[in-house]
Amino acid sequence: MISIAQLRSSAELASASLPPLLAQAEHLAGTVLLGEHGRRRSGLGDDFWQYRPMQEGDAPRMIDWRRSAKTDAQFVRQREWQIAQSVMLWVDQAASMTFASDNNLATKGDRARLLTLAIAILLIRSGERVGLTGTLLPPRRGEAQILRLTEMLLQKELADYGMPEARAMLPHARALFVSDFMGEFENFEAALTKAADRGVRGVCLQILDPAEEAFPFKGRAIFESMGQTVRHETKKADDLRDRYLDRLAERKERLRSLCSLTDWHYGQHHTNDTAQSALLWLHRALESRT
Repeated sequence: MISIAQLRSSAELASASLPPLLAQAEHLAGTVLLGEHGRRRSGLGDDFWQYRPMQEGDAPRMIDWRRSAKTDAQFVRQREWQIAQSVMLWVDQAASMTFASDNNLATKGDRARLLTLAIAILLIRSGERVGLTGTLLPPRRGEAQILRLTEMLLQKELADYGMPEARAMLPHARALFVSDFMGEFENFEAALTKAADRGVRGVCLQILDPAEEAFPFKGRAIFESMGQTVRHETKKADDLRDRYLDRLAERKERLRSLCSLTDWHYGQHHTNDTAQSALLWLHRALESRT
């Protein structure tokens, strides 16, 4: 049995890393100015949209008796849809995301967690249900869900490269996948195809370090994956530059084409760019109802 002292120590250790991420995400979310979110879709909201005939499964309290009294049918009064959807999040927590080419830059993983938590805060406070893909954290509303998300986002994976989690995707929900997308492409293809088959639309945000885009290496160099499962030594790193850049461009184009095929948005973000610009783009992409 865990002692009180051990429990207190574990709680203090967990809480020590939680406030900084949450505080940063709260501040970042505050930089995005939210506008009106009403849309011409049925659901929650205060503005009238349309009448429709009553259907099986509609509760009697939904009937508009004044409109129904004009005919022999019963009609339901639908209101304007306002942020009542579920948003499923997948954030790559694998070893490759711990890379940063400069001590003054955030790691890819840190930037991914910050942006994901910030967009979750915006969505939850706008009335959305937000959760993680898979079964560990189903979509919910409320401030408590923000704390749960924060805690889950601080967990790490041992694998070199992340594999998208596409289980338990709610039909017709929205989703956000944040990763460097450097792993096996077939895994990303399977996840997005499975999501699209369930009517899920969303956004893939690829986060890269500027060194991964520029490949500034020359002379003798040792390249090793962050999980230390792949290692390559060369005396002429600059000879690899063109081949590497070609493969990176090919990977981006495959991912962009996959997103286009599944009606998802594809975006790129570099860790030397501002988090505010990425968050604003994310917010607009998710709101566009792909």
